[in-house]
Formats: sequence, structure tokens, C-alpha cells
Amino acid sequence: MMLEELCEEVWKCSLELPKNDLVKMTSGNVSGRDPETNLVVIKPSGYKYEDLTPADLVVVDLEGNVLEGHLKPSTDTATHLYVYRHRSDVFGMAHTHSPYASIFAALGEPIRPCLTACAMLGGEVPLGGYVSVGGEGIGKEIVEKIGHSLAIIMQNHGVFTIGSSASVATKMAVEVEDIAKITYFATLRGEPIWLTPDQVAEMANVYTNVYGQR
Repeated sequence: MMLEELCEEVWKCSLELPKNDLVKMTSGNVSGRDPETNLVVIKPSGYKYEDLTPADLVVVDLEGNVLEGHLKPSTDTATHLYVYRHRSDVFGMAHTHSPYASIFAALGEPIRPCLTACAMLGGEVPLGGYVSVGGEGIGKEIVEKIGHSLAIIMQNHGVFTIGSSASVATKMAVEVEDIAKITYFATLRGEPIWLTPDQVAEMANVYTNVYGQR
């Protein structure tokens, strides 16, 4: 099997999506890009997570040619590949329809930062415009609108996250939903206390240089 370690990582990350209530049934996907070959491992289209194994994942090149796999790749493959071709720093992506973040997608609103954890994502989670599923259009919108954030809300659709690996992108997808849930309920009680850019920058430094193991 090609890219065995990357397939194992993408498989484990894929299982985190339903485990964390970020997707239902067969929706959503995770991919990872190998830094040496630039080949991409991605979830197959419309495939149940409970049936998924590392061998079911699909390996494609950056042009979308299937190099290994017995199943059809995700319908979002062109989106992932566009981002990988235009963001040399991105080696993992996740896409979810997580409920609370998707509320913001339905409203056409970004998720403004009112929690210190927002700094992990880069502060505000920006909003991308409405784009049909299945081509490069969503990828173009992500590249144009995501800026320094690791996540973006696509209008009327859901969430895309990026990272230095599939594992990082998946962690950001979990974080987005947690932040979206708290932000949503906070707005029902009143106007949240929004973080300033300086506060976001301060916390970003903590998450980058202090938090976790080195």
C-alpha cells in the first residue's frame, strides 16, 4: 500500500469526525499531503465511517489522477487539491458540517473571537461566499478568504480547516465546533466580550510557544 503511514493518519483522523459529532452518516472528509511526493490521501466519496479502513482511502496526485484505491475519491477532492497547489504550507485538510459552526454558515456570518481558544485558529474564523460543491471553486474561495486562519466557514455549506498535517487540521475542526457552540449560546444571552487583535496575538504566542510539549 502506498503512503502507509499517511493512510493510517488520515484514517484515524477521519474517525474523529463522527466521534466528535462533526459529521453524520457519510458526509465530510479528511486528507493529507505527503511532503516528499506531494501525493494526497483522501477519504472515498459517500463511504460509511464505520466501514472505513486505511486500505479504502484513495491516493491521488495534485492533478486528481487516482494512483491507488478501489473506491471513488471524495467529491471535495478538487477543493483539497486546489488548496494544496496554492498553499505550500498546508499538508492536511478537514471538511465538516458540524452543527453549531454550520449555523454561522447558514447566517452568512464569520465566527468572531470571544474565547482565548480562538487564537489557536488565528482569531476570527472568516466567511467564504457560496460556491457549488464538486469543483475547484470552493478551493479558490478558501485560498482567497482564509488569510492567516486555520479555518473558514463556507456560506450555506460548512467548515473547512487546514494545517501542517491531517492531525492538526482535524484538531482545528474540533476546536471550531466547540468555539462556535459557545459563541452561539453567548450571543443568545447578550453581546459577547470580543477579543482585541492584541489579545488574540498574545494568546497565539502562548499556544505556539508555551502550550503543549516541545
